[in-house]
Amino acid sequence: MSINQNQLSAAVAGIVALGLSGGANALPDAPKAWEKCAGVAMAGRNDCGALDGSHNCASSSKVDRAPNEWVYVPEGTCAKIGGQVAKVVPAK
Repeated sequence: MSINQNQLSAAVAGIVALGLSGGANALPDAPKAWEKCAGVAMAGRNDCGALDGSHNCASSSKVDRAPNEWVYVPEGTCAKIGGQVAKVVPAK
């Protein structure tokens, strides 16, 4: 079975129309605040420096879930993913 150009155009137009009509409503609200969540960052995926001051660079974590490495997550998320909240900061 082959798809002709008209069928393909109609399918693409339908997808675009669906995206324009409901796509904006599917996005979550932007966080009002972020948590500095320690103990959940994977190796090389930490945000900024370690809590213990062992380094001050992002992406410097050597092991998964190190207790002094952290990432920013939306407020209220850290405990749900098994981390410890180190600090809460307002979203910009």
